[in-house]
Amino acid sequence: MTYTLAIETSCDDTSIAIIKDKTTIISNLVSSQQKTHQQYGGVVPEVASRLHAETIHYLMDLSLKEAKISLNDLSQVAVTIGPGLEGSLLVGISVAKSLSYALDIPLIPVNHIHGHIYAFSNYQPHLHYPALALIVSGGHTDLILMEKEGSFKCCGKTRDDAVGEVFDKIARSLSLGYPGGPIIEKMAKDGNPSAFKLPIAMKDSPFEFSFSGLKTATLDCIKSLDNPQDHLADICASFQQTVIDTLILKTLAACEHFNIHDLIIGGGVASNQTLLTAFKDRITDTSLNLIHIQPNLCTDNAAMIGLAATHLGNIDQIPTEDILVQSTFSYEH
Repeated sequence: MTYTLAIETSCDDTSIAIIKDKTTIISNLVSSQQKTHQQYGGVVPEVASRLHAETIHYLMDLSLKEAKISLNDLSQVAVTIGPGLEGSLLVGISVAKSLSYALDIPLIPVNHIHGHIYAFSNYQPHLHYPALALIVSGGHTDLILMEKEGSFKCCGKTRDDAVGEVFDKIARSLSLGYPGGPIIEKMAKDGNPSAFKLPIAMKDSPFEFSFSGLKTATLDCIKSLDNPQDHLADICASFQQTVIDTLILKTLAACEHFNIHDLIIGGGVASNQTLLTAFKDRITDTSLNLIHIQPNLCTDNAAMIGLAATHLGNIDQIPTEDILVQSTFSYEH
């Protein structure tokens, strides 16, 4: 029996998880800084790293108690080394290195995006290749081709804003609060998704995304209204539907081109249930197997980091002494 303690501090969530053997999550605790950053309308890196440092040891103690094990029972430590905010990543890596040296156990460096992909593995242990992952979050909108385990190739990504980032910006312009995704999804339920016609960009580049034009068009739409607050639900519904249509169009084009069997949808934006329902409806008559990460594993958490570690190991073969912050760490392999 093995125990992996995983650490995730890439942005504004401090998380500690413990994985038993390869796929069993026996603890997955997340301390969110959301309320702190709401007053700024977004994440402040210096504040995020300080809060990680204040929280991480307490959270680790709680996780070990929940798992009913001690530090001496650990087999290895896994930690996110990038991509992410440098100061935030440094907190997690420093703690992980200290544990590894003190307990004389392996330290597994994990790419944050690999974590988002392997979040599926606690309830579906195997993929049928070739597989495709759509990772949608505040920092990423990527289509990742996997031809075998451990192989990750970018076949499409955003040229500008990430989809989660645009949700936040539109929500901010409407004075709806932060983070924008859940708020817009809730508002959109009472709106007409056809109320405003908004553009889908880069139709001639089948796997590439661009959301800056949609952002600008939505902001222009808001400015053109005498009282945007009277049209909040329709604006949110129209914006969200255009995002969903864009993601489905590009993703299904990639699935057809690469003859994909399994499609994974992960990342924070993947917790949007309207998005999930739309994908399910569109693939009903296809042979695609949709693997949707369960909502509590879509947003940043350490369990996904531990699962990536137990499946991939130290895929980049980085010696412990060379494990450093890699804020722009490429997931391709």
